[in-house]
Amino acid sequence: MQAKIADFGLSRAFAAENDSHVSTRPAGTLGYLDPESQASGNFNKKSDVYSFGIVLFELITGRPAIIREPEEDTHIVDWVYPIIESGDIQSIVDPRLQGKFHTNSAWKAVEIAMSCVPTAAIQRPDMSQVLAELKECLALEMSNGRSRSRATGGNMTTSRNPLIMTSLQLESDIAALAR
Repeated sequence: MQAKIADFGLSRAFAAENDSHVSTRPAGTLGYLDPESQASGNFNKKSDVYSFGIVLFELITGRPAIIREPEEDTHIVDWVYPIIESGDIQSIVDPRLQGKFHTNSAWKAVEIAMSCVPTAAIQRPDMSQVLAELKECLALEMSNGRSRSRATGGNMTTSRNPLIMTSLQLESDIAALAR
């Protein structure tokens, strides 16, 4: 499985430098556009943070932004939120991982994704904050990987699965509530 990212920033990508208006017909894929900007037609950096949060959820869950169901289509945030509240991380994480992930890492990844998708843009972090959290989590996970390697006598298997390789390890408010 290979992730492909598209449509980020397309709503402004082709704007001329001297344009004095904001497009009211933004380009983008439904499911990735944040609700506030979708309603107003005004996009900013926090709009991209929302889209990134949706991509994180896709990576965590293995599901698309819009989940097609016989009764009705469901947005991934609407699908994942009640499961977060129930505390069932096993039902959130991509089943193709077959349970081979660290619970705290999965909760932290979910926390980061949730921080990116509030309806109000002002409640979202800057992308630099998201990046810093992801880097910090990766460093912690890598050090935990070395600890596990020593505990098993140096026999540590490597994985080609990017979610496992870069799983995140920090306590989170959401995870703490769910646990």
